[in-house]
Amino acid sequence: MSAPRALARPVLLRIAAAAFLALWLLVALFPLCWTALMSFRNPVDALSSDPLDVIFGATTFAHYHAVWVTHGFWRNFLNSMMVTAGVVTVSLSVGTLAGYAFARSDGRLAFALLVLALIFRALPHSVLVTGYLPVFLDTRDILAPLWTSWPTAWLFAFLSPEPPTLYGQPWAVIAVLVAINQPFTIWMMRSFFRNVPTEIDEAARVDGCTHFGAFRRVVMPVMWPGVITTGLFSFLLAYNDYLVTALLLDAQSQTMVPAISQFMNRETRAADQIEAIAAAVSITAPLFVLVMAFQRQIVSGLTAGAVKG
Repeated sequence: MSAPRALARPVLLRIAAAAFLALWLLVALFPLCWTALMSFRNPVDALSSDPLDVIFGATTFAHYHAVWVTHGFWRNFLNSMMVTAGVVTVSLSVGTLAGYAFARSDGRLAFALLVLALIFRALPHSVLVTGYLPVFLDTRDILAPLWTSWPTAWLFAFLSPEPPTLYGQPWAVIAVLVAINQPFTIWMMRSFFRNVPTEIDEAARVDGCTHFGAFRRVVMPVMWPGVITTGLFSFLLAYNDYLVTALLLDAQSQTMVPAISQFMNRETRAADQIEAIAAAVSITAPLFVLVMAFQRQIVSGLTAGAVKG
């Protein structure tokens, strides 16, 4: 093979890779950009069969005003932030400690617990929520004996006049989402901690640190990219959840993703369709901003988890 042909092959591969990347970006980004553009157009232009009407139509923010103010979507946004913040905080706190412990343990019990957690995480959400739903709906009936039996009635009656209900309580949904997503967090954090040499821990203990002191002062400072990456995935799992939040939260506590269905359950008009599009863009925008803000840490964390240190 001649030298020009040998040099031409890498060039052709680069051109093919660039063309494939451009095609992928077009297929992936075009629907998002087109949807965002439609949300700023009036129904006549947005639903027109002529693409030029969508591109050059008059800009309006009426649909976003209707979504956020008229339909009170801001409440759903606050509910989403409350649920996701709770899930991320608990999942990262427990997942970081558990991941470190599993990464530094090679016993059979640790391996069995990891496999059990993986099996639990692999179960469909519909199967898990089916078990939670009766408890959430019948909480008052289940707890009623504590309020009526003489040994405990006085204490629980002092704390609350009637048994509480779990249905519609954001903190209860946070507990369910943490239970579902915690195995994923533990496995991910374990993979990051496995790439941190154990010699770092041993050197810190030789210098007088306890196990927790070595973890806090020596290991964690080099683990922040992995923590941020895991936290972002935990955020996405909680933020994008539909089934758990739709079934276990009432209308007042509903998060953004299941709340978008309210725009489709009414008598669908052209304006309702564009408002649903505006709500979808409102849900997507925070995710885009979050990924752009932490893109360096995400890439660093994923690279650290993929390369054995």
